[in-house]
Amino acid sequence: MSGFAGATRQEKDSLGLVEVPAEALYGAQTARALENFPISGLRASPFLIRAIAMIKYAAAKANGDLGLITRQQSDAILQAAEEILDGKNLDQFVVDVFQAGAGVSFHMNANEVLANRASQILGGAPGEYKLVHPNDHVNYGQSTNDVFPSAMRLSAALALQQLYPVLDSFAEGLEGKAQEFDGILKSGRTHMQDAVPIRLGQEFAAYAVAIRRAKDALQYAESTLWELGLGGSAVGTGINTHPDYREKAIAYLKELSGVPVWPSDDMRFAMQCCAPMATVSGALRTLALEVVRISNDLRLLSSGPNTGFREIDLPGLQPGSSIMPGKVNPVLPELAAMIGFQVVGNDAAVAMAVQAGQLELNVMMPTMAHNVLQSITILTNTLRELDHRCIRGITANADRCAMYAQSTVSLATALNPYIGYARAAQVVKESVATGRSIIDIVRDEKLLTADQIATILDARAMTEPRAKES
Repeated sequence: MSGFAGATRQEKDSLGLVEVPAEALYGAQTARALENFPISGLRASPFLIRAIAMIKYAAAKANGDLGLITRQQSDAILQAAEEILDGKNLDQFVVDVFQAGAGVSFHMNANEVLANRASQILGGAPGEYKLVHPNDHVNYGQSTNDVFPSAMRLSAALALQQLYPVLDSFAEGLEGKAQEFDGILKSGRTHMQDAVPIRLGQEFAAYAVAIRRAKDALQYAESTLWELGLGGSAVGTGINTHPDYREKAIAYLKELSGVPVWPSDDMRFAMQCCAPMATVSGALRTLALEVVRISNDLRLLSSGPNTGFREIDLPGLQPGSSIMPGKVNPVLPELAAMIGFQVVGNDAAVAMAVQAGQLELNVMMPTMAHNVLQSITILTNTLRELDHRCIRGITANADRCAMYAQSTVSLATALNPYIGYARAAQVVKESVATGRSIIDIVRDEKLLTADQIATILDARAMTEPRAKES
C-alpha cells in the first residue's frame, strides 16, 4: 500500500505492512487513514490539536508520577507535547476531519507523532517504536473513547476564549454608536410599516444587549464542557488505568490549559453523553441568529442611497458591481449573514450527531468537533471584521432620520389617551389620503391646543415612558 511520492519507510501494524513517508512523524495508522479518507481536504482545527497535546502531556506526567511508564519516556513525551503547544510539527496532523468513527484516526495520528518525536528526543528514529511506542507508552491507560470526547470538549472551551473578547469589542462598538446616535430621532418600524418614533441610538443599544446576552449564554454553555470522562478508558470503567491516574491527569490538564476541568462523577455518562456539545452549538446558533438579524437591519437602514432608507451610511469597502458604476454594497453585513446561516447548518449537523450515540459510545464525535470549532472560528473572525471595518465607521444621516420621524403616521399613537383610538385612526387615514401631517390635521381640526400639540406630539418625548398630560 503506497500513496506517497518520494522516499518511504515500512511499518507494520495489526493489519500488515504499511508504507509511510520516510521523514514523517506519523505512522502506519495515520497512513492508512490518509488512504481511506480523502474526503474534504480539511484538517483538524488547531484548537483540537492543542487540546489533545495537552491531554497527552497530562497523561504522560501522571503516568510518569505513578511509575507506569519510565521517567525517561514521560519526559520525552512531555517535551514532544510542549513542542506541539509551541506550534511545531502541526503539519504532521494530516487526517481529514471526516474520518473513522469516534476520532480513532485523529487520536492515533497524535499518538504516532508524539511517539516518533519522543523517540527522536531519546536518540531513536521514526518508525522504530522501541524507545517510545504510540500505544504502549503515549496512550498508556487511555482509549480514543475517553481521550477524544475530552479533547473535543477542551478544544471548544479553548476556542471560546478567542471569541469572548471579540464579542465584548463588538458589543462595545455597538454601545459606542448608541451613545453617538442617542439624540437622532427616526421612525420606528414594525411589520415593515411606519411605527412610533425611536432614537437611532436606542436601536443600536438594543443590538449591544443582544450580543451581551448571547455571550452570557455561551459562557454558561462552556461550563458544561468542563466535566471530563478522561480516565474512563474503553467503556467508562477505567480498565487498564491506575486508581490515582484520573485525578492526577485532570489536575495537570487543568493547570496546563487554564480551563477549570474536573473529573466526572460518572465516567460512563461523560463518555456516552455528548450533550455539552449540543449545548455549546445551540448557544452558537443563538448568537448566529442575532448576528443575522442585526446584519439585515444594517442592510435595511443603509439601503439606497437614493431609493432606500439611508438612515445610516456604512463604510465603503469595495466596488459593488461589475456593471453598475459607483455601486457600493454592504459586504460585511452580507458576509455576517452568510456565516450565520453556516453556523445554523453546523448546529443541525451537531444535533444529529449528538443523538446518534449507541450504548457506551457516540462514534459521531469527529463531526461534532469539526462543526462546533468551525462555528466558533468563523464567528470570531467575522465579528472581528464586522466590528472594526463596519460598525466603528457607521455614520448617521440625521436630517433623513428626522424627516421620517416627523412623517410617520404613527405619531397619532400619542393621541390615543386624549381623543381615543377610533378618532386617532381617522386622523391617520386622513393623513395618508391627503398627505397632510398628523400635526397639521390635529391643529386644523382643533383636536388639541397648540400647547398640547407641542407637548403630546413631541417626537423625542415619545421615545421614553411618560405620564398622561392633563
